[in-house]
Amino acid sequence: MLARQRQEVILNEVRRTGAVQVSALVLQLGVSDMTIRRDLDALARRGLVEKVYGGATSMVGRSTDEPGFEAKSVRQLAEKEAIAMLAAEQVRPGTAIGLSAGTTTWTLARHLDDVADLTVVTNSIRVADALQQRGRTDRTVVLTGGVRTPSDALVGPVAVQSLRSLHLDLVFLGVHGIAARAGFTTPNLNESETNRALAEAANRLVVVADHSKWSTVGISTIVDLHEVDLLISDDGLPQEARQVLSENVPELVLAEVPR
Repeated sequence: MLARQRQEVILNEVRRTGAVQVSALVLQLGVSDMTIRRDLDALARRGLVEKVYGGATSMVGRSTDEPGFEAKSVRQLAEKEAIAMLAAEQVRPGTAIGLSAGTTTWTLARHLDDVADLTVVTNSIRVADALQQRGRTDRTVVLTGGVRTPSDALVGPVAVQSLRSLHLDLVFLGVHGIAARAGFTTPNLNESETNRALAEAANRLVVVADHSKWSTVGISTIVDLHEVDLLISDDGLPQEARQVLSENVPELVLAEVPR
């Protein structure tokens, strides 16, 4: 197979699933990993894919672009782990918490193993699965209904209605973008309404978002900067962002990421 043909296959796979892994492409196309990496380099130079550790994802730019879960799950892995570890320290035994859909909240769910007697409300099948797979008998996981989005969130009137009657001690919100004027945003209008309902159910609202979310703006604002109680990001956050957020968010905590 010619390089042009391989790259067309790779590009079609990225567009179909949102992300590809080098190891999977090696098996699929029957070539070496170095050949695949050269193909990904060529596609990235043409602005058709974004290279990430171990593969590539689709390009994101417009306010309505919504990457799939698989595409987001291979981005900023070390940052998400560091953020999740700090976020887990906020959770106390015997409390009721909310976790929005997203890869950072999914990572957080996997760090809650040692928290006893926990009730978790989520609009994410992935998050619910991560919590239930641990097999704790003292844990209650409540999954809202709704329509599934490309990022694996359950959204819409059913999800909103189920959240409006709840009162949660702590809610962790994953977001698509953060900006000074737009606040915390999402590219999906229905997901924005659902996340807003989840945020309104919180006694304390925590946003978990890595530094790459800064200056990204989705079509709809979930909450403004000053409406959250705590933002947990990572030490890759630009100085400009730190200044703006420190002036508008009640509490900003930056996780140290191993280099």
